[in-house]
Amino acid sequence: MVNLKGKGRYLELEKIYFDHSATTPVHPAVAEEMVNFIRRDFGNPSSVHVFGRRARKAVEEAREKVAAALGALPEEIVFTAGGTESDNLAIRGVAYALKEKGNHIITSQIEHHAVLDTCKSLEKEGFSVTYLPVDECGLVDPKSVAAAITDQTILITVMHANNEVGTVLPVEELGRIAGERGVVFHCDAVQSFGKIPVRVGELNADLLSISAHKIYGPKGTGALYLKKGTPWRPLLFGGGQEMGRRPGTENVAGIVALGLAAELAVSEMPGEAERLLGLRERLIDGVLAKVKGSRLTGHRQRRLPNHASFVFEGVEGEALVLALDAHGIAASSGSACTSGNGHASHVLLAMGLAPQEARGSLRLTLGRENTGEDVDYFLEVLPGIVEKLRNIAVRVKFEWG
Repeated sequence: MVNLKGKGRYLELEKIYFDHSATTPVHPAVAEEMVNFIRRDFGNPSSVHVFGRRARKAVEEAREKVAAALGALPEEIVFTAGGTESDNLAIRGVAYALKEKGNHIITSQIEHHAVLDTCKSLEKEGFSVTYLPVDECGLVDPKSVAAAITDQTILITVMHANNEVGTVLPVEELGRIAGERGVVFHCDAVQSFGKIPVRVGELNADLLSISAHKIYGPKGTGALYLKKGTPWRPLLFGGGQEMGRRPGTENVAGIVALGLAAELAVSEMPGEAERLLGLRERLIDGVLAKVKGSRLTGHRQRRLPNHASFVFEGVEGEALVLALDAHGIAASSGSACTSGNGHASHVLLAMGLAPQEARGSLRLTLGRENTGEDVDYFLEVLPGIVEKLRNIAVRVKFEWG
């Protein structure tokens, strides 16, 4: 919420956080639960004494909560260190398990680098990868997926919702096609889980990745849904934890936090999604009306309820983010994992934008603490910031030719 204090030109501004796709603040109830398992119930879940039994009970209760949120069986949930590890375990685990059957993997050009870089590393190991194009809205055509499948195809991995532009992809159809052709289907649902319904049966997913810190849980904790019977091999060795699928002493506090965060996210989703959708539409309509040369990126309707992304003609995204920060607004110019590297977004380039256009991107992702007052303040300061940056760009171009 905006809170201006003081008089005259010197104002103390409480920060507005519009970067929930990068990470979210930990829910107070989740933080309290974590503290309990750091300070009091700190036992090792593999120990047989009372401290260990308490920890084991908490881990299994969290597993049940995550499974219920996804419409899965508890034994199909593998706790991990986050979305990136979950993606790696899914893709590499299936690839190694099925490499005698085939070596072909299908993905899209707009995946998170946790998927893209994993696929690229597998190419160096003899696997073949097809990177499917997307349309101007960031959608994969199911027909292109069906056409890309060969007798060597062992895995299709496509995200549920894009982290940079918020477009929700037709993964239900992609999963159905994969199943009909006998191909394993993995879905990266890190951005969608907790914001829109994510049910593994409805998505026809054999594997699915989620992360705690996107749903008001802690960083460093995630989960992989691994459908019973799916061909898969573990990548790590050294213990029997997680039913032999992911060894190492469990992060009990993080796992418990993920379980509670997932439970809260699903229970609060209907009302919160509707509230955020209203704020999102107010934000999108305001930006397009108030700032000439602005353009919405991603699909207008098929997008996450809290997600708005734009490109601004004649403005560098990083400069815009820094200027907004100086006015008390935290946003991003794309994926937090690649922000600041100076490169144009691979997502926007795949959607057909020119490199210069893609470098003028801004991502605004709303959350549970945001209000209409926050949106109004943003719309009040944005036009002046964009105008100032454009004038600077013109002046620099004139002076340097």
